[in-house]
Amino acid sequence: MNTAKMPLMAMCGYELRFQSLFNEGRALAFPCDAQGHVDMDALSERARGNYLYARAVVGREYATPAVQRRH
Repeated sequence: MNTAKMPLMAMCGYELRFQSLFNEGRALAFPCDAQGHVDMDALSERARGNYLYARAVVGREYATPAVQRRH
């Protein structure tokens, strides 16, 4: 889901949110565009690792991600 040369400002209005299946207060969220595309090159190393982990465990630890407007 790497989008080439996506301006960071275009991504600031949305986030891709992975909600925990077991802990309602726990989620991972990453800046994205309106279609849910995350610029992995713009993420820190730690955030990139968390993003890849969340994607790998959808259905086991996290729910299917949802695109939401950032507050």
